[in-house]
Amino acid sequence: MTTLPTAPEDGRPDPVPGAVTGERRRLINLAYRMLGSLAEAEDVVQETYARWYAMSRRQQEAVASPGGWLTKVAGRICLDVLRSARVRRERYVGEWVPEPLPGRTEWPVGATDGSTADPADRITLDESVGMAFLVVLESMTPAERVAFVLHDVFRYPFSEVADIVGRTPAACRQLASSARRRIDASRTPSSPAAQRARVVREFKQAWEAKDINALVGLLDPDATAVGDGGGLVTALPHPIEGAEHIARFFAGLTRPGRLAVRECTVNGQPGLAARLDDVVVSVYAFDIADGRIRRIWAVLNPEKLRPWQTG
Repeated sequence: MTTLPTAPEDGRPDPVPGAVTGERRRLINLAYRMLGSLAEAEDVVQETYARWYAMSRRQQEAVASPGGWLTKVAGRICLDVLRSARVRRERYVGEWVPEPLPGRTEWPVGATDGSTADPADRITLDESVGMAFLVVLESMTPAERVAFVLHDVFRYPFSEVADIVGRTPAACRQLASSARRRIDASRTPSSPAAQRARVVREFKQAWEAKDINALVGLLDPDATAVGDGGGLVTALPHPIEGAEHIARFFAGLTRPGRLAVRECTVNGQPGLAARLDDVVVSVYAFDIADGRIRRIWAVLNPEKLRPWQTG
């Protein structure tokens, strides 16, 4: 990830420093939800600030709302990234899963990007960053996703959304409504946090014991498991369907003695992370309803695990 600028490179004082630099966290929150990638979100915010500081002092002072200007630019960059991402993901090797976020306690000191900042201090870990939510966002068109995130998640009026998306307010209202229907159709009864944590813990124990019957008992009969290796490491080329198939797959995984699986927080929900020689090699996110695991997302692509690594 790129180090973000905090001031103009030419040393000029920022005419409205608080109004500009104070927007960083909100912009990262917005961009991550739009893109499903912390690395891409950081790049978007980097580019947004670069465009602000490329303006003259007079141009900056003429901006009535620096926060609004930054949001508009970031939103438009995200829209461009999403449009190009659809083409890139057609060439992606295997399944594509959003980049998993570690919880506050999992963020290591001395991250690989040189930063010691915890992304959980910047990314608000609520329902809108849950893996299930982000996966549904991936099914939307770029315009739907941007309109929905701006309006329904960040509460921007459609008049402002329209200026970013390049559609009329009425068209943006329809885009958000279509996106909302997708979200509503995917919703399942939410299990209590303690129950979700217990199910993940029991899944870990059954996996370690290679107990197929216990694994089947924890999985919804129609459960799905998806793996993302990005063509860089071996992962499932296609989703696995059905509790028994998933149970047999996990029970059959070779687990070298050095591989340690531990409970952790993934995008604000109970999950698992596997370490080999103190390096996180896979992260597992779960969708749990009625005490059963409905979906498992396994991220093995090392480029998506950088926030989990120590420097």
